[in-house]
Amino acid sequence: MKAHDGMYIDGEWRPATGPDTFDVVNPVDEQVLGRVPAGTAEDVDAAVRAARAALPGWAATAPADRAARLAALRDVLVARKDEIAETVTAELGSPLKFSQNVHAAVPIAVAGSYAGIAATHPFEEKVGNSTVLHVPVGVVGAITPWNYPLHQIVAKVAPALAAGCTVVLKPAEDTPLVAQLFAEAVHEAGVPAGVFNLVTGLGPVAGQALAEHADVDLVSFTGSTAVGRRIGAAAGAAVKKVALELGGKSANVILPSADLAKAVNVGVANVMSNSGQTCSAWTRMLVHREQYEEAVELAAAAAAKYGDRIGPLVNAQQQERVRGYIEKGMAEGARLVAGGPESPREQGWFVSPTVFADVTPDMTIAQEEIFGPVLSLLRYEDEEDALRIANGTIYGLAGAVWAGDEAEAVAFARRMDTGQVDINGGRFNPLAPFGGYKQSGVGRELGTHGLAEYLQTKSLQF
Repeated sequence: MKAHDGMYIDGEWRPATGPDTFDVVNPVDEQVLGRVPAGTAEDVDAAVRAARAALPGWAATAPADRAARLAALRDVLVARKDEIAETVTAELGSPLKFSQNVHAAVPIAVAGSYAGIAATHPFEEKVGNSTVLHVPVGVVGAITPWNYPLHQIVAKVAPALAAGCTVVLKPAEDTPLVAQLFAEAVHEAGVPAGVFNLVTGLGPVAGQALAEHADVDLVSFTGSTAVGRRIGAAAGAAVKKVALELGGKSANVILPSADLAKAVNVGVANVMSNSGQTCSAWTRMLVHREQYEEAVELAAAAAAKYGDRIGPLVNAQQQERVRGYIEKGMAEGARLVAGGPESPREQGWFVSPTVFADVTPDMTIAQEEIFGPVLSLLRYEDEEDALRIANGTIYGLAGAVWAGDEAEAVAFARRMDTGQVDINGGRFNPLAPFGGYKQSGVGRELGTHGLAEYLQTKSLQF
């Protein structure tokens, strides 16, 4: 794997100001892929100053010209899609086919969507005797996670650039190589110097420096709710705008009229996707008591088919964390019907696809985000009981409803306290807003709603 030994600031690769580095490790064989610099507060400051200097020119650029740069960026990503997939597979351990179909393809689609949005979005409107302008927020500090490393970068950077903002990106330390590849793509696409900047580093150093920097106007963060609270508190003290996409504990509600086998099999696949490292995964499967045992058998059989084909977790700490949750589930009385805490391989950070039955809403595994291939099945008595259980966590990011009649599913989904609900296996839509209720976050990503996070309004009265 190619690894740059500097930061991408003001249109060029610059040496880091400090001597510290960190290793990027392959989760499958635990071999070092490369070494990247651990950015300092001085590196962050240099990147923010470059972004601030580039802001007036980029903000004044015509939306059509910004759209053209985003279209060029999409084209570069398309040309490098195989390299993207191979890089994510090496850094994250994702099976190559999944990396091709999701980790490479989805961010390409999102970049393309913002090329279209930037070209057509009404950046001003008439309201009575006023003209309302939708103008860029300013300098954006983007802090992204490792689980969908390029998608989360593009979901922040593309709308920010479409809005006329400039960006400093601090990617996750587990997956910095695809972020460096993205910086190369931005450069190749002809985005002006200083409009996009990259600082690799550790969260408590580079991430904190970026979030707290006085010249950053908006912090867009995706990650844990615990870190999101700290970023929100720091931003509040500075009266700074934030966009937070945080944790989830999404419910997959299977109503009695649904095709049970299909709903269970798709639900298991959803949880095992990306080795369970998906904030919106449907990790709680709710089944009516009369169909519950059949669903348990179906889920256990479906999980057993995955074996160790789902790939490892991102690092040793994440593996131990997930295994700890499995052990806690067993200790609290949940019935283990597939998988378990033992690793299926001697090398690599793998966890077996795991399914628990007899899970009650008060159990730890039904309340806390595990972020691994672990599914909990809960039984309900009637629809009101199912709704109470579905809404009974601190999270509200995503969910699913299955029913024989679409109207029945929609009626239930409308009452779920969550930002996004898939009806009978509805397909991913890169133009639909994504984001959560409650402690799952603040703000939205994707589509025009994602663009709005990077705009502020000014009214001119005549």
